[in-house]
Amino acid sequence: MTLELRQDGRGTLRAETLLVLALSLGASAVSSLISFIGALTRPGGLKDQAATLNGSYAPGRPWLDLAWQLFGIATALVPVLLVAHLLTREGVPGLRALGLDRSRPGRDLARGALVAAGIGSAGLAFYLAARASGFNLTVVPEALPDVWWKFPVLILSAVQNSVVEEVIVLAYLLRRLDQLGWSPRASLLASSLLRGSYHLYQGVGGFVGNAVMGAVFVLLYRRWGRVGPLVVAHTLLDVVAFGGYALLAGKVGWLPTPPH
Repeated sequence: MTLELRQDGRGTLRAETLLVLALSLGASAVSSLISFIGALTRPGGLKDQAATLNGSYAPGRPWLDLAWQLFGIATALVPVLLVAHLLTREGVPGLRALGLDRSRPGRDLARGALVAAGIGSAGLAFYLAARASGFNLTVVPEALPDVWWKFPVLILSAVQNSVVEEVIVLAYLLRRLDQLGWSPRASLLASSLLRGSYHLYQGVGGFVGNAVMGAVFVLLYRRWGRVGPLVVAHTLLDVVAFGGYALLAGKVGWLPTPPH
């Protein structure tokens, strides 16, 4: 009887994990794969095609566009709320159990800033090399209209991306895989490969670069036991990428822009 209950519990955790991924980044991975196949089979090289991260939903209609932007950011966070709910039902204090709280703000910010500085410089160099080699699309971090809400929306988008990815594909997934008896190495591979897969729409470089970043994040999460610093790091990386592109695109020669 005890064995049956244990097996039933593992089956429930496995099904729960698959459903959470199917509602969030697992679905994004499938969508990214389809997008990558489309880019590969389209005439022309990958670097002559563009992958836009933050685009307009209603060109020429700024207030409607803003409404869609905020709607998209809010609904993308729903799977995180689901994870918090599931953890609470498990008997732990929601996202605090993953280390996403305000108990150590100074340390989380400092660690996150250091991680972002290291990964950001290496990541930019890797992207430029991958694109020049023809393994990556031209990534367009933002293509929003020049309106008053442009930068606030980009910051909100960066926060949303970081919270969703680090809570689900890092902290939550590792917790569930540990409970299912996966080895640390297998969990690291699963988390980092999943992270790479939903960036495949950017090209092979996007897959490899994000998979490596995912492996680093897994090791740091295991060491610190908190996802907070990694949410900070990811947020800073995206804020710099989105805002930097908005300010520099077309003004510096080293930053790739879409072919006209």
